Amino acid sequence: MDLLVIDYKIKTADAASVLVHLNKCKDNFMPALDKIVDIREYSKKIVENSITFEAWVNNNLAGLIAAYFNDKKNQSGFITNISIVNEYTGKGLALELLKNCIAYGKQKKFKEIHLEVFHENKHAIRLYQKNDFYQTAVKDDFVFMKKIL
Repeated sequence: MDLLVIDYKIKTADAASVLVHLNKCKDNFMPALDKIVDIREYSKKIVENSITFEAWVNNNLAGLIAAYFNDKKNQSGFITNISIVNEYTGKGLALELLKNCIAYGKQKKFKEIHLEVFHENKHAIRLYQKNDFYQTAVKDDFVFMKKIL
C-alpha cells in the first residue's frame, strides 16, 4: 500500500492549477459549480483575491480552500470554496485545510469566519459543525454558518 504524501501550502496555486482542480471537482458542488459560475473566471478571482489553502499530491492540486480575509474593518473572513478531488475524499484533507484556514484567520487577528453551504450537503455541514461553525441563517437553499475565532 502506497503512503499518500500530501504537501500543504498557502497561496502558491496559479489560476491554471485552480482551473484544473475546480473542473475535476465541479460535479461535487451542489448545484454543480459550472451551473452557477464561469469556472475560468472564478479561478482567476480566487487566485487574485483570496488566500488559498492547498493540498498537493504529486504536484497536483488535490484539495483547496479559498477564503477572503479582506474585511479588516469587521475582522471577518469568508470561505468561498472548499473542494477535494474525488480520489482524495475521506483522507482528512478538508479537515486539515480547514484547520489551516482557521489558524491563518487567528494569526491575522480576525474575529470570525463565515461560509455558506447548500442545505442538502450534510457531509460538509457536519465537517463545519465539528469545527465549531454554527448556523446563523437559512436563505433559499443555503445555510449560512459562522465560527468565532
